[in-house]
Amino acid sequence: MSQTNYPYSEHVLCDIDGRGVATVTLNRPDVHNAFDDVLIAALTETFTRLDSDNTVRAVVLASTGKSFCAGADLNWMKRMASYSYEQNLNDANALATMLHTLNTLSKPTIARVQGAAFGGAVGLVACCDMAVGSKLSKFCLSEVKLGLIPATISPYVIQAIGGRNARRYFTTAEVFSSRRARRIGLLSESVTEEELDSTIETLLEHILKNGPNAVSAAKKLIADVVDRVPDETLRNMTSERIANTRVSSEGQEGLGAFLQKRRPNWYIL
Repeated sequence: MSQTNYPYSEHVLCDIDGRGVATVTLNRPDVHNAFDDVLIAALTETFTRLDSDNTVRAVVLASTGKSFCAGADLNWMKRMASYSYEQNLNDANALATMLHTLNTLSKPTIARVQGAAFGGAVGLVACCDMAVGSKLSKFCLSEVKLGLIPATISPYVIQAIGGRNARRYFTTAEVFSSRRARRIGLLSESVTEEELDSTIETLLEHILKNGPNAVSAAKKLIADVVDRVPDETLRNMTSERIANTRVSSEGQEGLGAFLQKRRPNWYIL
């Protein structure tokens, strides 16, 4: 049952169920959910609102129709062709802001990928914490075919698939399969079309059994620790964080529930 929604655009639907699971849906099936400046702004607004909504426990990024997202909209690209450098820079900054907002969302995020995910859509997938794709899904970093580069999405895609794989797919612009996407780290799971929703539901069931504040803190911990040398500063920081979580109300509830052999108050079946 729907709890609430954020109607920023008819092309970006957002529904929050009674468990606190928000589903953000790209809704431009006639153009394979390609994005333009309007869609980017609506996504940024939606992700920002969800981030500050304490009732939200997890976010699923989905889409309608045959494709997850075809990347940039053709009409938007036609307009960009006549943009000045300053206009292009503003346009790119808007996309960069949207991706950053998704990447740093304090709730766990899951991409539901069916059909094609081309160009900037690969960035959307890479910004999510988890991504489940249909075995029929196809992926392509197609920018160089147009004489462009995947610059704005590159930090997230490279983090997901690694520099070595990026050297190949950024420069060949070849289409690769869901199985390959799983192997290189872009997808968490590659399943049949029929298993797509049940696989995501299983992930959500796991998330909803965990402390919501701890889940958010764990996400931030990863961002703050990744690629850092475990020196004294880092050791002190991680020690302080575990001490803070132990004395927090959620930490006390979790430890108490464990010792008393009961379910904590955040647990959702």
